[in-house]
Amino acid sequence: MKRKLQAAAVLLIFGVLKLPLEQRVTHDLRTMHLVDEPLHLGVKGNMGQMGLAAAFGGLRGLIATVFQLRAHVEFTRVNWAQVDKYYGFVTQLQPRNARYWEEASWHMAYNAASYYLYNKELKGGLRGTLFHDYVKRGMDILEEGLKIMPDNPRLWQKLGDLHWNRSKDFKASGDAYLSSFQHGGLNFTERFAGFAYAQANDPDSWAKGYAILKKLYDEKKATPGLIEFLKMLEQNLHIPAARRIPDAGPVRTIPDPQSGPQRQ
Repeated sequence: MKRKLQAAAVLLIFGVLKLPLEQRVTHDLRTMHLVDEPLHLGVKGNMGQMGLAAAFGGLRGLIATVFQLRAHVEFTRVNWAQVDKYYGFVTQLQPRNARYWEEASWHMAYNAASYYLYNKELKGGLRGTLFHDYVKRGMDILEEGLKIMPDNPRLWQKLGDLHWNRSKDFKASGDAYLSSFQHGGLNFTERFAGFAYAQANDPDSWAKGYAILKKLYDEKKATPGLIEFLKMLEQNLHIPAARRIPDAGPVRTIPDPQSGPQRQ
């Protein structure tokens, strides 16, 4: 009995001594995003005993996949509230997986919003309200993801797409595209930022757009669209004739294509 007590005391002392080391290692791994932060489920409601056990048992990725499949089932049933709920679980379980935030936003801002917009069984006013509510929900999801991954260029790009295609808030779209480019996004996001600012309603945005597009023009990266927006900004900003680009504006022979949701 005495030996058992001595062994238990040794184990206890050893555990107390190594605890600070384990805590430091865990902190470093979380700082490097190699280990997720502890899961906080209060804002998303009770996931049930199975979800909680799996979340704290190291099976978060597996359970997230299960919930994603449930969300897909609800998508086929056009049950948008349930789709939102299950993707809420998914993003809480795997908060650093940008693809889940993107999918959740896509379902709300494009699929659900379009479903209600074109649902002729509903009154026009209600259709418009639901459309805007679900577009806003899609934006909120991306912004939630960006609070966790503020340097993720893909999420910034998708937020820019949403503002361009859905809310038509071109200043916000330009800000999002520019953030995407500044965080390592694809080169086109810089050009799209300039295009978006060019379509905004305030001179400050026009000046930002002009600076971006003129830089690209000077770098020999001009496209017909870039030249068109640049010439429009020259006029809006009253750029002196001597400083304007010599290119002729493109002549349109067909109407502008309708902008709409295009998933990449």
